[in-house]
Amino acid sequence: MINLKIFLLTAYCLLHTGYCYDLTIARLKYGGGGDWYNDPSMIPNLSCELNKRTTVKVNPEQVEIAIKDEGLFDYPFIFLTGHGNIKFSDYEVERLREYLIKGGFLYADDDYGMDEYFRRELRRVFPGLEFEEIPFTHPIYHSFYDFSAGLPKIHKHSGKPPKGYGIFYQERLVMFYTYETNISDGWADAWVHNDSQDKREEAFKMGVNIVMYVLTQ
Repeated sequence: MINLKIFLLTAYCLLHTGYCYDLTIARLKYGGGGDWYNDPSMIPNLSCELNKRTTVKVNPEQVEIAIKDEGLFDYPFIFLTGHGNIKFSDYEVERLREYLIKGGFLYADDDYGMDEYFRRELRRVFPGLEFEEIPFTHPIYHSFYDFSAGLPKIHKHSGKPPKGYGIFYQERLVMFYTYETNISDGWADAWVHNDSQDKREEAFKMGVNIVMYVLTQ
């Protein structure tokens, strides 16, 4: 069966650009003062690895999108990271909820310091739902590479074990949140954080898993 998200993105790309990508990863812009824009090499590098390792054709250029932007619904996968405060307007809360319940997916990676603010805002988006820790048996840990022991630890941060949390809406995982791991820093150019090649490999593998999980659901 053809995956509906890939089919729709293929049709959109052909119609609007004349070139076909199965996926463009969009980075989410937000207010509040947190640096949503940090490490701009992350998404292009992850996209490059997806193109090398899978048969999915990923746009190598990062798109930056705000919740209020007209084109939000053109991107089935949005990525959020940063340090510090995150603040959504009431309109953004309602629109992000609509995006997620209509098939969109949000991957958020705590780049240290955004945890309390991100949780606060997502409680506004889904006031009746709770963050659930995702068990290691969940397909997101096995969609392409096997992470039977859960998330890799890329950066020390507070020294706590890495955790993966999610929000489920009508039994569908609509948001995946990684905490105390900082996977996306491992996607940045090697000189940025001086991560070892082994750490960067773990980060890319888990990034591939997250994307492939979303595209095959």
